[in-house]
Amino acid sequence: MEKSRKILSNKWFKFGLWATLYSLWVVWLGSYWWFLGLPIIFDLYITKKVKWAFWRKVYKKGEKRNVWLDWLDAIIFALVAATFIKMFFIEAYVIPTGSMEQSLMTGDYLFVSKMRYGPKVPQTPLSIPLIHNVIPVLGNESYVTWIRNDYRRMAGYAKVKRNDIVVFNFPHGDSVLKKAPFIIDYHRYVRSYGRKETLQRYGPVVARPVDKRDNYVKRCVAVAGDSLEVRNGWVFINGTAQEEIPGLQSTYEVITNGTAINERILDRMGISLADLYFDSQLPGYRDMVLTLDNVKEIKKLGTVVEVRPNIDFYPPDYPDSPLDIFPYYEHFRWTRDQYGPLWIPKSGVTVELTLDNLPIYQRIISFYEGNELVVKEDQIYINNVPCDQYTFKMDYYFMMGDNRHNSYDSRYWGFVPEDHVVGTPSFVWFSTDSYKSFPKNIRWKRIFRSAR
Repeated sequence: MEKSRKILSNKWFKFGLWATLYSLWVVWLGSYWWFLGLPIIFDLYITKKVKWAFWRKVYKKGEKRNVWLDWLDAIIFALVAATFIKMFFIEAYVIPTGSMEQSLMTGDYLFVSKMRYGPKVPQTPLSIPLIHNVIPVLGNESYVTWIRNDYRRMAGYAKVKRNDIVVFNFPHGDSVLKKAPFIIDYHRYVRSYGRKETLQRYGPVVARPVDKRDNYVKRCVAVAGDSLEVRNGWVFINGTAQEEIPGLQSTYEVITNGTAINERILDRMGISLADLYFDSQLPGYRDMVLTLDNVKEIKKLGTVVEVRPNIDFYPPDYPDSPLDIFPYYEHFRWTRDQYGPLWIPKSGVTVELTLDNLPIYQRIISFYEGNELVVKEDQIYINNVPCDQYTFKMDYYFMMGDNRHNSYDSRYWGFVPEDHVVGTPSFVWFSTDSYKSFPKNIRWKRIFRSAR
């Protein structure tokens, strides 16, 4: 035991250990300039010529410790360690909406793993530690763009696959309205009301880099190279129905004999009561959110006469419109339940460009992949060169929420580029129900539950 303690406290052992770990991180990072940090580690443990932790006080024997300096040292260490872990390994996240219920619930607190797909090298590194994009209360940006890095992803151990739950930077989060940053999609509002009115109501607009856009979480239903179609609300990939996902939800019209269903029964089934409304004129519920298992149980109730799925045919039902459904042109005649077929762009693949399919790829070419795109006299120009085809530089994904009629997803804002992918939920470490009071609001069964 004494021998082991001596080895662990030996300065050369400490140096070797930390130098090895640091070297492995540099190799993983893939930026070998960081090997210049090894002399600093050598000085920290061996030569000790420079006082790198200049705030740390060296006490003489019997000298009273300075509590404030000790706290400062602990806080600095905690901030550095937490920031490093957040950048490269794992990040905390809370589910703000019900778009992924029943898979992920509103009020779930998650740890998101960045290791699975590989962490992104920070593109906007000058930022307040542990704050994503906005300083709480003040509302100002928590970062500056004086230094900008190109997109690069470190090695992970898997690629995004169909049916993975993925956390990603919101593609339309490049432009954010200061007066309504969380409730108004700038691009969606401009399509409906024009840029002038949008800025007058909710401006000014702030441009955000990719890694500082808000984080969303959805299920990847189609990967690069897939062909996707939604028929009567059911997803088909390459002509085959999507495999069954436990807890997948949609809305149904539930007709009763004139009596409302007992709320205790609905709560026991796991059906959210928050937005449930009994319409005595129907009589019943016009938009009850149900899983397939819920549908089977509801049909068995004596008060229920009929259960019908709500299917949105063209033109889209309220609150949607043709200007809401990607790619925002009426000639596609798509809705949230009747969508596609749509091919998902893949890196290295060349597609023919026409004026008919250009709306699908326009944002990819001009914004995500940084080209100048214009149309003059029915001719497409990319970087001032006439083009009738385009080769994609990145892979793209199509994301949908498991709560299919209550999810703002790729059907509304299009593809997710690979450089927007953040990671995948690892597990739920805490969960609360905002519609219940303490302690009933704590969902004990969800704590430390896998989020996949």
